[in-house]
Amino acid sequence: MKEFDKKYFNEKIKYLAGVDEAGRGPLAGPVVAAAVIFKKSTIIKGVNDSKQLTEKQREDLFDKIISKAFAYSVSIIDHIIIDEINILNASMMAMKKAVDDLKIKPDLILVDGNRKFHSEIPVIPIVKGDSLSFSIAAASILAKVTRDRLMKNFAVQYPIYQWEQNKGYPTKQHREIIKKYGPSPLHRKSFLKNILTEQQILNFDVQEMEMK
Repeated sequence: MKEFDKKYFNEKIKYLAGVDEAGRGPLAGPVVAAAVIFKKSTIIKGVNDSKQLTEKQREDLFDKIISKAFAYSVSIIDHIIIDEINILNASMMAMKKAVDDLKIKPDLILVDGNRKFHSEIPVIPIVKGDSLSFSIAAASILAKVTRDRLMKNFAVQYPIYQWEQNKGYPTKQHREIIKKYGPSPLHRKSFLKNILTEQQILNFDVQEMEMK
C-alpha cells in the first residue's frame, strides 16, 4: 500500500493527503470524513481498508495513525445537513472540510471512490482506494473509529436502537425497532421513507416541532 502512494511523489508533490469517509449508508447519525498526511518514509504495520479490520484492530491503529501522522483532520457532518443537502453532497462537504482543516496544505489529494470534491488542490479519485493507498486506508480508519465512537455515545442517550452494535446501519433488527418505536431525533428522515409510512414520518415531524 505504501508503494502505491510513493508513485505520486515528485519534486512538486511533497505532501500527499489521503481522504475517506464513513457513514454514507446508516439510517442515523453523522457522516464522518478524515484526511491524513504522512511523511514519505512513514510505515504503520497493519493499516488496511477499515472494513477489513476488526473493531479492536481499528482502535489500536487509530492511536498509531494519530501519533505518526504528519498532519490529520476529522470532519463531522450531522444528520440534519444530510437531510438538507443529501448524503452525497454531505459526504463531499465532510471530505473537503477535513482537507481544509489540515494544518499543512497538501500538494495532492487522493480520495476513495470515483468522485472528487471541489478543491483548489488537485484531487485524484481512486476506486477501492482504501484497499490500495496507505494514506486513504489510514483516513478510512480515522473516520470509521471516530464515527463508531460517536454512535456508541449516542446509544447511551437512545439505548433502544442498539447503536453500540449496529452503528446506525440498516440491519434487520434496527429497521424493526424503528417500525415498532418510531425514529429518534438523530435518524435521517430522508433515509426512512422505505421503512416508515407517511403518517409515521408526519408524526415524527410534529414531535420535532414540539421539541424546538
